[in-house]
Amino acid sequence: MFSRILSNRYLILGLRLVLGGLFIWASLYKISHPAEFAENIYNYRMLPAELVNLMAIVMPWLELICGTLIIIGPMIRGSALLVSLMLGIFIIALSGAIARGLDITCGCFGGGGRPVALETLLEDIPMLIAAMIIVVFGRPSPATGRW
Repeated sequence: MFSRILSNRYLILGLRLVLGGLFIWASLYKISHPAEFAENIYNYRMLPAELVNLMAIVMPWLELICGTLIIIGPMIRGSALLVSLMLGIFIIALSGAIARGLDITCGCFGGGGRPVALETLLEDIPMLIAAMIIVVFGRPSPATGRW
């Protein structure tokens, strides 16, 4: 019964639109302001300084591509799996920053950012659940088939 509910095509479509839209929205500011995003990444103190710029350039494009593919249909499950992995990394980074008491902004959606706090962390968990539902139950859209 639970599996039947989660595999409902309208539920999956809604999750795809919301999750894909959030990832596209999150990517746009970061793509247009890579230096600011690099500073946000650096502030977490989790990566060697040499990798920060690479991450600041690659991650927003990955968010944009995955978000777009989740919405338009091809490679839904693979894109949702990558989004799940990114969300797992975000949750680890946010948890580490909270545990260490860092007074930083999350860098999630750019534009000044919100402070890293438990609320920020708790926003990622439903997104991770949605992404995992899409991974398990998502199917290609009939218009795009199985690319």
